[in-house]
Amino acid sequence: MPDRLNSLDASFLYLEEATTPMHVGSVMVFDPPSDGFDYDRLVQLISTRIAFVPRYRQRVRQIPGRLANPVWVDDENFDVTYHVRRSALPKPGNDEQLQEFVARIQPRALDRNRPLWEVYLVEGLEEGRFAIVTKSHQALVDGINAVDIAHVIVDGDPAAEGLVTDTWRPSREPSDVELLTGALVDAVRRPSEVVENIRGGFVDVKAVGARALTAATDVVSTLARTAARPAPHSPLNAPVGEARRYIMIGTDLEDYRKVRSRLARGNYADDVSINDVVLATISGAFRTWLLTRGESVHSGTSVRAMVPVSVYDADARHVGSRLTACFVDLPVGEPGPSMRLHQIAFAMRQQMEGGQAVGAESLAGLAGFAPPTLHSLGARLGSAMSRRLFNVVITNVPGPQHTLYAGDARMLSTYPVMPLAKGQALSIGLTSYDGGVYYGLNADRDSMPDIDVLGQSIVDSLGELLDSHRSKAR
Repeated sequence: MPDRLNSLDASFLYLEEATTPMHVGSVMVFDPPSDGFDYDRLVQLISTRIAFVPRYRQRVRQIPGRLANPVWVDDENFDVTYHVRRSALPKPGNDEQLQEFVARIQPRALDRNRPLWEVYLVEGLEEGRFAIVTKSHQALVDGINAVDIAHVIVDGDPAAEGLVTDTWRPSREPSDVELLTGALVDAVRRPSEVVENIRGGFVDVKAVGARALTAATDVVSTLARTAARPAPHSPLNAPVGEARRYIMIGTDLEDYRKVRSRLARGNYADDVSINDVVLATISGAFRTWLLTRGESVHSGTSVRAMVPVSVYDADARHVGSRLTACFVDLPVGEPGPSMRLHQIAFAMRQQMEGGQAVGAESLAGLAGFAPPTLHSLGARLGSAMSRRLFNVVITNVPGPQHTLYAGDARMLSTYPVMPLAKGQALSIGLTSYDGGVYYGLNADRDSMPDIDVLGQSIVDSLGELLDSHRSKAR
């Protein structure tokens, strides 16, 4: 029988709405090789790479009556050219035009009748560059059977584009009778699940999502220990519509290292991470953004962030098992950039060392936390939890510090596109790659028309931290 979606993956499908499509994305900008890079080359590259990831040629099939979770079946009419699409910006295309393109295509739901992914080749950027924009559904990217499509496309070896003999042939799609028979067999093996699935199918679709919240007990109790109160009121929590705004910000990794190095003489120097500097940068940006909005900002003002953190574990079998989740009240009311950094570093250290962070096993129970695509992990966790627990999800993925390629086209930068959960007007993803730190800010178009102000505030906040670093060094 075909592979069956687990309860959480199924809930992403059941709870998806027009205003909250549940797919993750990325924007990768490339410098073309001397002989160019075109649509046919991208199609060939993806066709070759997905030979190693069969899930990208499978679609979701519902069980009649929803007596069991859906299953993955081979798409007998799979057409890679449907999923790989070609677009262009008016030359010379700039980053603002690319951002608007991403904001328009990312909220569009993926076709449920086909494999749940799309890739866009965007031509016409300035200086001869091109971009590849990806979309992968969270139900698809479980990290065991499928990684994010962006990881399928790029490689560290420009010579790794070689042809692969593709022997894939789609299996016959099971009939409704066969699907029902398989569901009954599974019900005998796991009788408690059939009650939940019938409820999800006939009584209240929202009950499916309750399973994810039930599995979040460890996370909720952790928040109770660290804060014992709901997330603070924030304009970051607002009704979400179907339209988006998207901003890309590129910064220099060396700047974060300089800020961190200032603490080399302190007692807790080794406990201050690049991630702490990133969070301090975002805290300062939130402070400026709130002030420009005329919001009341006082010494106790904070923004609660849910931050998935990667933890090194030599024995981990999957990247997801090296994750822990922290809930951090970002001190946006603190005017001093250095003090913000100290407070965040202390809060993170307290959670990590005090057993208050949520470990990998709890995350796996909550949201299938095993994907190697860590941005997808953060998105899955954020989608599964109540917005009352935090104001914003911030995923910071340490990426490779060497050049990656799509075929022999060199990747210059990469920006995540994190989905919005219900009531979450902003999501922040960032990736360090080849000496840079690249932010992707995805926001509701109506709730955050000033997202560009927040983007510029990130650049300014990092500058504040650098200035503080220089003044302390004198």
